[in-house]
Amino acid sequence: MLGRNHAKSSGFSVLAKQAWGALRSHRLRPERSCSQVPCAQRSRNNALHPLWKGPASKPGGSRQSPINIRWRDSVYDPGLHPLRVSYDAAACRYAWNTGYLFQVEFDDAIEGAGISGGPLENHYRLKQFHFHWGAVNEWGSEHTVEDHVYPAELHLVHWNAVKYPNYKEAVMGENGLAVIGVFLKLGSHHEALQTLVDVLPEIKHKDARVAMGPFEPSCLLPTCRDYWTYPGSLTTPPLTESVTWIIQKKPIEVAANQLAAFRTLLFTALGEEEKTMVNNYRPLQPLMNRKLRASFQATEGGTRS
Repeated sequence: MLGRNHAKSSGFSVLAKQAWGALRSHRLRPERSCSQVPCAQRSRNNALHPLWKGPASKPGGSRQSPINIRWRDSVYDPGLHPLRVSYDAAACRYAWNTGYLFQVEFDDAIEGAGISGGPLENHYRLKQFHFHWGAVNEWGSEHTVEDHVYPAELHLVHWNAVKYPNYKEAVMGENGLAVIGVFLKLGSHHEALQTLVDVLPEIKHKDARVAMGPFEPSCLLPTCRDYWTYPGSLTTPPLTESVTWIIQKKPIEVAANQLAAFRTLLFTALGEEEKTMVNNYRPLQPLMNRKLRASFQATEGGTRS
């Protein structure tokens, strides 16, 4: 999850510049060697972006993200009510290439547009959403479920408009952010996602942006709204532990050619040596002593789709 509106203000840019030099030797399709963990998980770990092979990958702290969601760690909480989602399609402003992922920005000055309920005590306004994905369909998501890796993951980023005056302060503060995570899996064509896929050629290079018309992001949420929730962090620098994560249990289906379109983007700016934008996910972090709560009761054998 990208924690800032602009990569330069988050400290991401400096770290990224140090990492880009390693991309030439970075293997996008690593040798798939399997032993005690699933093949996709091992390959995912071997395909890490250079950013996560340096000091940024170990910031310390006790509630870092993403995590591997395990049924044995998950506790059903009957007090978790459904999440209330209310977005304003007209607040959608533009899509842009951050140099690490592509992101869709919203006008967050509109009161009432955002999320509340669920594990949240206050109303949180939508700031942006973005995706993480892999070089191939076998991996790409940041969170995993029982070591199962999805091809991509959507993050809808919201900030606590009751406790903080603006997004920038919320990023750094306690209970400042709430992020909805949605897994993407291969399946049928996703009509709403196609609206985003169609603008990707216009933001192929780093820092490119394109104006977006009205877009209602709730169309990217699964019909089933069951979720896990846990206290965590941003998954890009500054990695602040300010996030209440709300991970949807059910994935959404997208077509293979729609995911392939993500991989046409570049990490690099116009005029620079082209480096394909893939494997832009952070490694898994330990759960430690955190409580992972579920809004639903697990059935025998789990509910992965």
